[in-house]
Amino acid sequence: MPNDNLHGTDPFQFLGHDGAVGAIIREFDWSKTPLGRVDTWPHSLRTATALLLHSPVPMVMLWGDDGVMIYNDAYSVFAGHRHPALFGSKVREGWSEISDFNDNVMKTCLAGETLAYRDQELTLHRKGYPEQVWMDLDYSPVPGENGRPAGVIAIVVETTERVLAQRRIMEESQRLQNLFSQAPTFMAMVSGADHRFELVNPEYRKLIGGRDVIGLPIAVALPEVAEQGYTALLDQVFKTGEPLKRMSDRVLLKRNEHGALEERFADFVYQPIRDNNGKVTNIFIQGSDVTERVRAESHQKLLINELNHRVKNTLASIQSIVSQTLRGVQTKEEASDAINSRILALSRAHNVLTEQNWDGSDLRVMVDSSMEAFRYPGRQAISIDGPRLRVGPHAALSIALALHELATNAVKYGALSNSTGTVTVEWTVSSENRFTLKWTERGGPKVRQTDRKGFGSRLILRVLPKELQGTAEMDFEEDGLKFKLETSMEAVVDSSASVGL
Repeated sequence: MPNDNLHGTDPFQFLGHDGAVGAIIREFDWSKTPLGRVDTWPHSLRTATALLLHSPVPMVMLWGDDGVMIYNDAYSVFAGHRHPALFGSKVREGWSEISDFNDNVMKTCLAGETLAYRDQELTLHRKGYPEQVWMDLDYSPVPGENGRPAGVIAIVVETTERVLAQRRIMEESQRLQNLFSQAPTFMAMVSGADHRFELVNPEYRKLIGGRDVIGLPIAVALPEVAEQGYTALLDQVFKTGEPLKRMSDRVLLKRNEHGALEERFADFVYQPIRDNNGKVTNIFIQGSDVTERVRAESHQKLLINELNHRVKNTLASIQSIVSQTLRGVQTKEEASDAINSRILALSRAHNVLTEQNWDGSDLRVMVDSSMEAFRYPGRQAISIDGPRLRVGPHAALSIALALHELATNAVKYGALSNSTGTVTVEWTVSSENRFTLKWTERGGPKVRQTDRKGFGSRLILRVLPKELQGTAEMDFEEDGLKFKLETSMEAVVDSSASVGL
């Protein structure tokens, strides 16, 4: 390197404390650059160089139209594998991958203007491969001896880690927001001692009828909730810092602004949120609207209880059928046939009611089912007539069993025992709301009344009118048996009574 020490003066005296880059400056052959030997540098260049070398902040100076690079130790770390080759090079060549960017910097600052970039994204080859980086960049002109800009000084602060960290936070925040908004359960966040809504997700809005509650205390936003003691529960959680969990809790809510209170059931938890000092600042509300589940469970319980009740009634009916049938028969065969036929009749009636969920039956459907076993192919011996009427389950079973007994008697002794007899089953409802059921036989053998009163007679003349709170009469007229039942419509349609024999 040429001897720059003129008249005994050290040309590098302006450097002061050398540092790693200072040593490079001393050893570098500046005569091969547009700047020339150091002893020829203008005072402005020497002063600017001394300032940047002593700065702990990454700084680089781009001198002259070519932007010859002089930088400090902190910038050498930023430059990575490009250091020390960047030293004394032209900026457009040293950072060739961003030459257009640096062209604009040189043009702007040498014209006397400044530039500032925040989190500027660039692609640099600092480690031998393309790398996305972000930087805060500040460019200012450096005046020469004549006061006009002779170079550019740049302060370079890499923000890559912060930018990437912020992006990760934003992505995580967005993911949480997506989870929050798409969650199948309701969620909300309240803050402060008055429990102001900060966040609510769509499911929570749906629960409260779409009301706009953000920024409002819960007592103002949902007054009906506060009146039911839920604000007091939030107060408890806020004060104690202990979470609270409730299952199938009943709450009355307005599902629309002007609507009436609606009963809902919810599983929910109030979870306290603490700050770094352990103080409760927020409460996270999360839960599920389980109204349909609670109602289904209640309905299921009701069905089970109803099923138990009906099973007991059915067993009692069968027990009565068996015991009373045995009293009126002479042989085992007669008893077996009678018992089987009556239980089958009861079973057919049960099938009809089961299809209707045991809340009643269309009377014509029940009568058709009861008479099905007594119809003959090719012969219209049985006719049915009456208005459309839905009767309760106890009335349906009672009438079905009575019709079975009447039909069985007709097959043995009456109009269905020959080829010419007919049976008519009809019912009417009077203007006084009275129900009448008639059984009329014609064309059968001559009817004979006997003193023997079996199970069938007792069922028709005693049990049936008692069950339906009415009256029953049977006439043994010469052209056929006639039976009539009269009762109120209220007794016929009542679904709460049970059947007994």
